[in-house]
Amino acid sequence: MRFQVPALVFLLAAASPGFASEDIPDQYPQSVLYSKPVEVIPHVWSAIGATAPPSYENSGHNNNLSFIVTGEGVVVVNAGACTQLAQALHEEIKQVTDEPVKLVINENGQGHAMLGNAYWAGQGVPILAQADAATEFGDRGPQILAQMRGYNKDKAEGTVLQGPTETFEDEKVIEMGRFRIEVKNLGPAHSPGDVAVWLPGQSLVIAGDMAFHERLLPIFEDTGTAAWLESWENFEALEATYVIPGHGHPTNMDQVRRYTKDYLVFLRGEIRKLLDEGGGLEDAFYVDQSPYAHLDTFDELAKRNAGRVFEQMEFE
Repeated sequence: MRFQVPALVFLLAAASPGFASEDIPDQYPQSVLYSKPVEVIPHVWSAIGATAPPSYENSGHNNNLSFIVTGEGVVVVNAGACTQLAQALHEEIKQVTDEPVKLVINENGQGHAMLGNAYWAGQGVPILAQADAATEFGDRGPQILAQMRGYNKDKAEGTVLQGPTETFEDEKVIEMGRFRIEVKNLGPAHSPGDVAVWLPGQSLVIAGDMAFHERLLPIFEDTGTAAWLESWENFEALEATYVIPGHGHPTNMDQVRRYTKDYLVFLRGEIRKLLDEGGGLEDAFYVDQSPYAHLDTFDELAKRNAGRVFEQMEFE
């Protein structure tokens, strides 16, 4: 498949961690979106979110909001962190195509994937998520909504809880227009119900939180790093040429491998050495992670990540 030169140049430029944007509060001031959607390859667009934590300045748009113009309708990946973000993304879609949005896919059960669901449901659009993500959002929805209201203030107005309208377990295949879209649960990764949206005809994967490269990946209390490494093998097996990660600019498999798999292997190795030497939790916070210090959110996450990996590995 031949790609337009601007899209290819964009991808090559974006493969560098120097393209990260944690220090830029808003790249698209005329919209609540953090950045204007760009066409990554023909008919596949993404509004790249901030690599900083969610804030009033970025409106909670700190993940990637993507959409696929299939020729028979639009498929959106991620509903957005609030109703205003979902509506703003919809307005951008209308500038690109007259095709209606026919499906929204939630990449996981986190707020920036699902809190915009109510807007899309109000447009009559079905919403798809993996079953574990739906359960996660159902259990934690009020807390997730309260957190978003805390930083988004007036921008949270109109946002109410709405879960997905359809769930699946392992895979959901959508044939629409020029695209075959495979929504895959590749196994445990960053959070419950993470999915990757694989476009085999284009060799492009919208990876969600399976893959990171411009910001340090976060390890939650329920993130199993050993299981994530096992799931990574399923991700590698796709042999994707192009990767739109959950956070950060479109890139390639080498970059996300370097900053996801290799980071997990590195951190687990350092914690294993610490455990073998009889070190404790307090020592884990000071494990040297300087090879990754250039990544956005390093200061916020590095010590927390080390502590959580220590707590996991202590009982492996």
